[in-house]
Amino acid sequence: MTPSPRYRLAHLSDVHFGKIAHPEVVEALVEEVNAAETDLVVVSGDLTQRARTHQFKAAKAMLDAFESPTLVVPGNHDVRAWWHNPIERVFQSSSRFARFITDDLTPTFTRPGLAVFGLNSAHGLTIKGGKIRPRHLEAMQDFFGAQPAGTFRVLVLHHHLLRLQALGDHDIARGAKHALRAAGASGVDLILCGHLHTSHVEHAEIVPPSEADPAGHSLVIASAGTATSSRGRGQDREVNFYNWITVEAERFIIEERRFEREEHAFAEARTTAFHRADG
Repeated sequence: MTPSPRYRLAHLSDVHFGKIAHPEVVEALVEEVNAAETDLVVVSGDLTQRARTHQFKAAKAMLDAFESPTLVVPGNHDVRAWWHNPIERVFQSSSRFARFITDDLTPTFTRPGLAVFGLNSAHGLTIKGGKIRPRHLEAMQDFFGAQPAGTFRVLVLHHHLLRLQALGDHDIARGAKHALRAAGASGVDLILCGHLHTSHVEHAEIVPPSEADPAGHSLVIASAGTATSSRGRGQDREVNFYNWITVEAERFIIEERRFEREEHAFAEARTTAFHRADG
């Protein structure tokens, strides 16, 4: 009997080149990810602080330093500010991200038993909360719909689709309710996001069990803290976090890793395991 594949993903978010916390944090992050057996590096937005050319170039240099494949989506800070260029903000909001990072705004990654889809929630007419466009949701549903049964499905986006009480009063993307319903219908097991600069993992019931759908659907949301910037919030103020996700046959494990400045390295902060049926 062939054993099921085991995958490891590195999930970082809110890198914010232009507001890097410590000179050594980026190097420590890249070295640790490269030293591990990483199948994919996921970056859920806000690579830059002000979408400036030199910030995108620094972010691209970091991405190029990873030895594993990367899947990257933009965040609201990767869109030009109104006061710099209002026309670009509205009509070409992703132009710099596309030029320096990738022009694929719905990136995908597949391996036997694993499917990852990146959803763009950063658009010119939104400020902070983000927006989900119907055509991107259709692409997501088509992608996950083509995956074999039993595939572990991961959705990546910058903004949140659900208000989580543990994170206090926070915004969610426009169209979040519809997007969350589509994610549930697509069998998504795990959502990787950021935006709030606080590290948090939570199991959420998306579709309650009913007579029509006795099983319902639930999934896990992993909101990454800021991986490298000085913009942590709340209990994670001035603290850097990123996540390891290990996907096994019957469970998946999320390890939140915190940067310890005195050691110049990341260390385990919290680890949570979920049965595959929980997602």
